[in-house]
Amino acid sequence: MMNLIHWRLLLAVVDAGNITHAAKQVGMTQSGASQAIAQLEHHLGAPLFTRERRQSVPTALGLRVAHEAHAMLAAHGRIQALGREASGAPGGVLRLASFPMVFSTILPPVLRRFRQLHPAIEVVPLEASDSEIETLLAAGTVDVGVVLNPPARRGACPLGEDDWVAVLPASHPLARGASVALAQLAAQPFVLATGGCNVHAASVAADAGLALADVRATVMEWSSAYALVRDNVGVALVPELTLPENRRGLRVLPLATPVRRRFALAASPQAAGLPAALALFEMLRQDDSRA
Repeated sequence: MMNLIHWRLLLAVVDAGNITHAAKQVGMTQSGASQAIAQLEHHLGAPLFTRERRQSVPTALGLRVAHEAHAMLAAHGRIQALGREASGAPGGVLRLASFPMVFSTILPPVLRRFRQLHPAIEVVPLEASDSEIETLLAAGTVDVGVVLNPPARRGACPLGEDDWVAVLPASHPLARGASVALAQLAAQPFVLATGGCNVHAASVAADAGLALADVRATVMEWSSAYALVRDNVGVALVPELTLPENRRGLRVLPLATPVRRRFALAASPQAAGLPAALALFEMLRQDDSRA
């Protein structure tokens, strides 16, 4: 039986051009999304996408079906709005900005639960760097955004945390220990990974009164940093949440004196009283009180 999630997934695949990315947007696993698309195609009796390398390209039928699905979901949204108007339940659109790593690790279960509690609220995601998010929040371009290490006075809602960890070639002399001092790490040939953010290994070292002595490479993608560390270009300091599943050739060590990152969700001044934002913050506070 076809349901709304099938049609939302269809539109997400058309927009993303990739089932894996679309699955994340609608809160499904990659295998579940593939099965759902196969069910749609079986139900309609014709392919909706052609697979080219890692891309899913809509067929002529896929584009026509997507057009109708968009109209159907729009009509469904209008019907929901009528119900919200009658009941006083929150609805509308919530614009949420985050950096990619949090979108792929911390936010998926949060947004799935929020969607279950408030199906009438559409969350529109926007990827940005930490500094860009601050600018977007200040301008009111987004309603809520993920911020790093927020001051308590900001009134932000905690989302999670992780530690900065050292990543070394498995054969590196420092890899034999159980932990490594930040000063020791900073003195090594270094691979600096930024993840597209202003808070990275160099800023962590600077906060501790240190400097990276010998930066051999600077990259944005975490995967590139791990490849360079495997090739003995240097060592790296990375957030724990970015660690790869395959750690062959790598040694991951905690810092001798832990350095932690905290993630929180903050509202823009313009959205502080927005019903959709208040509903999300209320859910997070309830989850935090039960933890």
